Amino acid sequence: MNYKIEQGEKSTVKIYITLDKTEWEAANQEAYEKTKGKYSLQGFRKGHVPKAILERTYGKGVFYEDAINESFPKYYYDILDKEADLKPIDRPDIDIEKIDDDGITMVAIVPVKPDVKLGAYKGIKIEKVEYNVTDEDVEAELKKLQERNSRMVEVTDRPAQDGDTVVIDYSGSVDGVKFPGGTAEKQNLVLGSGSFIPGFEEQVVGMNIGDEKDINVTFPEDYHVEDLKGKDAVFAIKLHEIKFKELPEVNDDFIKDAVGSETIEAYKAETREKLQKEKDAKANAENEDKLLKAISDASEVEVPDVLVENQIDSIMQDLEYRLMYQGLKLEDYVKYIGSNMEEFRNNYREQAAANAKYQLVIDKIISEEKIDCTEEELDARIKELAEQSGKEFEAFKAEMNPRQIDYIKDSVIIKNLFDFLKSNNEIA
Repeated sequence: MNYKIEQGEKSTVKIYITLDKTEWEAANQEAYEKTKGKYSLQGFRKGHVPKAILERTYGKGVFYEDAINESFPKYYYDILDKEADLKPIDRPDIDIEKIDDDGITMVAIVPVKPDVKLGAYKGIKIEKVEYNVTDEDVEAELKKLQERNSRMVEVTDRPAQDGDTVVIDYSGSVDGVKFPGGTAEKQNLVLGSGSFIPGFEEQVVGMNIGDEKDINVTFPEDYHVEDLKGKDAVFAIKLHEIKFKELPEVNDDFIKDAVGSETIEAYKAETREKLQKEKDAKANAENEDKLLKAISDASEVEVPDVLVENQIDSIMQDLEYRLMYQGLKLEDYVKYIGSNMEEFRNNYREQAAANAKYQLVIDKIISEEKIDCTEEELDARIKELAEQSGKEFEAFKAEMNPRQIDYIKDSVIIKNLFDFLKSNNEIA
């Protein structure tokens, strides 16, 4: 096998793979051996028709397609192993330049990373983002702690009021006709939460257990169901239960039982420290993003569509996981907001293109500055992860597969990159 590589158009290279007569005959023979079982001719048992007979019957090229499919991957990946600098970003398109009994020349058009023309990535000054914890932030955490330790108390001696949780049946109709999704039984509703159609919850306030009434509402003009936008509707309501949330009294005993802190003041100090670490991490991430955006904006690169699509796929996957934890499917969510998958994906195209460019710029700087991860840095990071898992370093590392090791190594390289950028630029 001989091959040569030429620069193609728009971040592609062309790999010409030539098999001589002997190699091509071997590829055809291999294709025959793998496919002969499907052929049958009069006078021969199925799967036992000689290759020459099949070629005379169906033409010399009867095995060409299978021979190409079998031989191309083998030779293509062999070339990639030899050409370390050749880094495809997608599957190649294959064309045939020449094919006959004497051999074949296949042309692989391979999408590769485009070259990045870096702008300034040193000496840049950006305005620093900072976040500081306020007393209101700490009080909000204390309120959340109260909420987590609250209990629901049934109400039997008064009507429903804002803040209560009611259990209701409802059946909605427009012009006397019930509509899909407009009926439910024993539905929990927090009055004042704004989770139902505007005007709905306000009309439940004042109802007593066992009351039944009709509620008149108007669907918003931007409602997610097209047929209901702006329509007047009537909901028949029956109220079954009223509950209210009883919050515990906040004192030192409550704090000690709830989180183990000795006093309210100790809890507040610990909470302030925890929140500040979170805010510092958020600010650091935003400062890194601002710096990377400034470098990216100053750099020039033509981002291939395949990288943009890959970024959109990544965004979709992340969203799918987050929706899954809420008990939703991505497809159902897209329908719920009145969109379709193609339109929904296109909404993220600009963000995906920016992300793809950022990654190309990052890779270029890493290459230019020879930023790497030492064995000592790798082991230090693995030790951190082992401690977080409560395991011994050696045993934890031994359990890791090469892919996990590479992932950790890449994360260390990215950290080293941003350490380099922050030390060579000004964030103030």
